[in-house]
Amino acid sequence: MRTTLTLDDDVADALKDRARHLDQPFKQVVNEVLRRGLGPAAAEPREPYRVRPLNFGLRPGVDPLRLNQLADELEVEAYFEKEARIARAAEQAASGE
Repeated sequence: MRTTLTLDDDVADALKDRARHLDQPFKQVVNEVLRRGLGPAAAEPREPYRVRPLNFGLRPGVDPLRLNQLADELEVEAYFEKEARIARAAEQAASGE
């Protein structure tokens, strides 16, 4: 079917760039872009996304799911140590040392 279509300058430029990049005729690129835009989102089959596991180098017996708990415990321990230092400093200041 032959029709006249008025494109915005930026759209026409993008289509021309794409046609040049793909070394395809302008008409073919316009038709492919319109098909993709009008068709279902998964029109072209893609390779399945694969996740590559990483080795964190944890020693046997270390449960990576409990690392947040360990971080919380260390934070609480650091807080109590800081409070103890403040209390000692206040006692020393009160006793005149």
